[in-house]
Amino acid sequence: MEEWNARREGWKPQDEDARDVGDVDYARVIHSASFRRLQGKTQILNLGDSDFYRTRLTHSLEVAQIAGGLVRQLAQNFPDHPATAVLPDRSQIHAIACSHDLGHPPFGHGGEVALNYCMRDLGGFEGNGQTLRLLARLENFSAGAGANLSRRSMLGVLKYPAPLSELANPAIRPKMQQGLSVLQTIDIAASTPPKGYLDCEADVVNWMLMPLADADRAQFTQIEARDGKHARTVHKSLDCSIMDLADDVAYGVHDLEDAVALRLIVQERFRDQIRPENCASFIDARRKKAPAETNNPYEAMVEGLFGGSGSRKHWINRIVGHLVTAVKFDEEPTFSEPLLRWRARLPAGQNTFLQTLKDFVMAEVIRSPGVQHLEFKGQSMVVSVFEALQSDPARLLPCDAYARFEAADGSLRIISDFVAGMTDTYLLKTYERLFAPRIGSVFDRL
Repeated sequence: MEEWNARREGWKPQDEDARDVGDVDYARVIHSASFRRLQGKTQILNLGDSDFYRTRLTHSLEVAQIAGGLVRQLAQNFPDHPATAVLPDRSQIHAIACSHDLGHPPFGHGGEVALNYCMRDLGGFEGNGQTLRLLARLENFSAGAGANLSRRSMLGVLKYPAPLSELANPAIRPKMQQGLSVLQTIDIAASTPPKGYLDCEADVVNWMLMPLADADRAQFTQIEARDGKHARTVHKSLDCSIMDLADDVAYGVHDLEDAVALRLIVQERFRDQIRPENCASFIDARRKKAPAETNNPYEAMVEGLFGGSGSRKHWINRIVGHLVTAVKFDEEPTFSEPLLRWRARLPAGQNTFLQTLKDFVMAEVIRSPGVQHLEFKGQSMVVSVFEALQSDPARLLPCDAYARFEAADGSLRIISDFVAGMTDTYLLKTYERLFAPRIGSVFDRL
């Protein structure tokens, strides 16, 4: 596994340093500027709505905790399984999980679509691809390799191992909506990017995949074409599958918790969409584990989730425990590399329950008018700020960003990096300074 511990720039710990490879990677992620900025980026709910509910920072910490639990659970459930021998240590999976949202821009999906529109002729933009770029280029832990994480950690962060140019359907081009008389608004369907890495990071991905045999590499990077849609990738590494599953659990369960607490979801809609058959694995498990507790676990779950904060947390913990403890290994036998041959997955019953929860949160919360109003507003502000900076970079970019812009021969990727790194509040303040007549001061820090 020594080749998976390598870094793009040589680095050796001091003799007295007791940390292993995963410890170093985790420290670099936790102490990065990109990680700190996540406290100012929305998960689902606008930060002004409440300081209690989740941001991308608290979400990332929860994903890391769940991912660590999944690793421990796999090791306990399958001590003699060949995949157990190659499981990541706790620090390494925490590093991967805490990194997974670093590249997501302000205002969530709206910001991602806006930046993809702005970069439509210059390689596009995608949040996961920006995460890879941050870790590989933009963080300041090395001269030219960004955070300079180990090859294995970088592979774990690579959710979609194909470049945007290969995945993009040429018939789907970012554009403005047609037929409006006053507003200029982005066509969301046409401007949503495929899921992949930025083409400008191809050399980094080539380095990451260097240890793979040719056949493994060819299969790992294959894509699946889809009629009327962008193509999609097919494979993930073992570590990435653990992180991805942890992300799904945090999204489907903990974001549900927030939505219930804020009364964005009513009990009647939950009953209508989350039927007993959708959560049969959980109901059956409760009947076996605590037969004396209730005759109707489904009713107890619903009443508990929509009861007080104490009962809600109690049932949220039960649901997370039910999902995490069921994790299994899945095999892709055509791969020779163990990190690609094995994946983490849920059994069919638990997977159905989790997917139903995710779909419910998507339909009832993320696509709700309240959230979409904020995404729409954020999307418009992202485009306005980007195009303002593009119009006169020497005058409007902060000095350090302009120095990078000049060093990159005027590449708009640098402006994309700058805007993507903004917190929601910083983007709002920048927009107001540029466009609101009565707001802004020469003494405001840029």
